[in-house]
Amino acid sequence: MKINLNLLIEFSFYLGLFFFSFNQIEVMPFLGEYVREFGAIFLFLGFFLMLFEIFITKKIDFPFKDLLFRLILFFFFFTFITIIINYSTVQENFFKRISGFNRFIRQMLSLSIPIFIFLPFFWRVYKNWSIEKIFYSTRKCFFISLLFCTFYSFWEILYSFFGIYQASKVLDVLSLLPFLKRTYITGGRIAAFTYEAPALAIYLITVSGWMFSYILTEKRIIMKILPTFLVLTLTFFSGSRTGLFVIFILFLFFIAYLYAVNTYRYQIKLGFIGILILFFLIGFTKSDKIKYAFKEKIESLDFANNLKSSVSNKTRFGMQFASIEVFKQNPCFGVGFGQQAFHTRFYYPRWSKKDNYEFTEYYLNKKNPSFPPGFNLYLRISTEMGLFGLFIWIMILFYSIFLCIKFYKKSNNQLSKILIISISISLIGLYINWLQIDTFRMYGVWLYFVILMLLPYLELNEKK
Repeated sequence: MKINLNLLIEFSFYLGLFFFSFNQIEVMPFLGEYVREFGAIFLFLGFFLMLFEIFITKKIDFPFKDLLFRLILFFFFFTFITIIINYSTVQENFFKRISGFNRFIRQMLSLSIPIFIFLPFFWRVYKNWSIEKIFYSTRKCFFISLLFCTFYSFWEILYSFFGIYQASKVLDVLSLLPFLKRTYITGGRIAAFTYEAPALAIYLITVSGWMFSYILTEKRIIMKILPTFLVLTLTFFSGSRTGLFVIFILFLFFIAYLYAVNTYRYQIKLGFIGILILFFLIGFTKSDKIKYAFKEKIESLDFANNLKSSVSNKTRFGMQFASIEVFKQNPCFGVGFGQQAFHTRFYYPRWSKKDNYEFTEYYLNKKNPSFPPGFNLYLRISTEMGLFGLFIWIMILFYSIFLCIKFYKKSNNQLSKILIISISISLIGLYINWLQIDTFRMYGVWLYFVILMLLPYLELNEKK
């Protein structure tokens, strides 16, 4: 029987796209940050199938001369320069049975995976697709995953928010699936198929632009509103402060776009109708509880007043404060890629450690393997790679936004414009989200980078 290699590669891609935020179970304990990444299994599988295809055809197709990719490579190789410059301190770094060089190798692996595995694989899948197929196939896959997320979250909401104990039985049954594990989140919050509420927020930010685009493309009123309605509803119940803020900003950005393009002012009215329906349905269910929930969500965004009462805020801001202190002492080239925690642990302010179990039990406990995070990618890069490293990374981000604007203005294809708006919204959201997370493991960013690399070729082919 003849095996269709292209079909297997595309199928692996779809599975990876569907499962990219499923991270409740440890599936790859040998891959550090990717230990819980169920979707990455299929992306790795697709990559190896791609290598087998290259071995057979003896052809490699990738835009090595693309400026965006070159900037990413420049950033990658600059990490080595920071280690060479800080060689004397790196070899002395040691914490939680991990040496400085060991930490560097682990972090380089985490950075290498998206650059040298995900980017080429995404390119291989998309390169022969039309703009129409890229847009509709990617969006459909995200929408199907959102429907599953909604189904799972529905039972979580009943149990965690409304206190209906019987709903937990359904969650227990769903946990029998090999890619799900029950997360016991209480206090009205949900995590769906992720391991925590902030991780769910990242998923929602990643798909938000695509879901908003249904307002632009669909004729049926239910399909215009439903995807956006689901994103906003799940964001509300996730309880993630960052998620609430970022999704709200992205939605306003999308509304502003609709208003700016006169053709879509009718859709703005539909969007507001959808929000009113949301408020009505929730209020009709249990009004007093929802009113309190809304008040609680708004108050949770007051980080200054919550600093003393919220342990997570004390930890987050304390670690960011420490990162700034280390950066001030090493402003040009930082302390070396992957070395942040070795230095910041000496600068945590007293107010952040006072009555804070996260420091005593996790981050400063030498017996606990959890390495202290930085909770801000931009501060992490500043601390580890200095101003030069931060400048390169900011160039990458700004250049990607520049490409979005450039392609939008030059394109005569309406679907291309909607595709660009979709990825622009999600990219901006993920860039903002990096203010509270310090990992490069953001599938959406790398996926959208590939689309931006491909757009000139795709539009050229469609003109022929």
